[in-house]
Amino acid sequence: MKFTPIDATRLKTYSLKLRKSKVDAASSAKPFTPGGSFKDFLDTLPGILAAESFKDVVKAIAAARKSGRPVVLGMGSHVIKVGLSPVVIDLMAKGVITALALNGSGIVHDFEMAYQGRTSEDVDAEIGDGSFGMAEETGRIVNEAVNAGVGEGLGIGASVGRAIAAGNYPHADKSLLAAAYRLDIPATVHVAVGTDILHMHPSADGAAIGLGSLRDFRLFCSVVSALEGGVYINLGSAVLLPEVFLKAVTTARNLGAPLEKITTVNMDFIQGYRPNTNVVRRPTLKGGRGYSLTGHHEIMFPLLAAAVLEEL
Repeated sequence: MKFTPIDATRLKTYSLKLRKSKVDAASSAKPFTPGGSFKDFLDTLPGILAAESFKDVVKAIAAARKSGRPVVLGMGSHVIKVGLSPVVIDLMAKGVITALALNGSGIVHDFEMAYQGRTSEDVDAEIGDGSFGMAEETGRIVNEAVNAGVGEGLGIGASVGRAIAAGNYPHADKSLLAAAYRLDIPATVHVAVGTDILHMHPSADGAAIGLGSLRDFRLFCSVVSALEGGVYINLGSAVLLPEVFLKAVTTARNLGAPLEKITTVNMDFIQGYRPNTNVVRRPTLKGGRGYSLTGHHEIMFPLLAAAVLEEL
């Protein structure tokens, strides 16, 4: 086969003025004037891509709370380890976050921050001699709190929150679970057995862990059932909480909850399959909106919190 160059003079063109464009000058960023307020800074952001999504999420959270709809935060323990507990607690105290969900490691770091104001051990340094995860106080006190609370009919979140609130610890004001317990906000903990250092300790009771986590899952399903018109944020949980959220959504719908006009948000510094599939996309297929915001927790979440408070 032989080919000759095309005749470009035969191409059909049209006026640029008739073409639909995705970006216009009105959406451009504006230079920030030094000395301006935080709201002034927010107003400088462009209405394009992630900046536009960020603004949409802020408006969705503010609109949900203004209309009395819930804003639920599901978070991995890294959020605690980068020092964001005071920001989350402030949002709970101000009525912005109406329910909290943690994975199993969340209670480890939440307790250690309350107990001694420090957490996050050096795994590389301690795994070699088997001392990783063997802090006596963490294993004993948290497991005892779970065992006692579950024995009285509580879930894991309420059990640990109650214990920290009553423990007279020097940094209890940094505890998410104690704050939720004090504010009477649902705080649930979702455990995969064997994933957390607590499970290695002799005080771990498999029956209590399983029953407490199941109670928290059923409480979480109740929270999710009320999410119509509300917002669910997955902050830094790559696998466990996205899976739990998806099961809670289908359970809620099975029991008659509409869950059509919901907003879901995944915030992480790496966007993964499960959060974007099980939080952002699948739960919103019936007409909701899903957003992915990429960035480091210690920067992005304080920005979001401040922007929401400004909007409110």
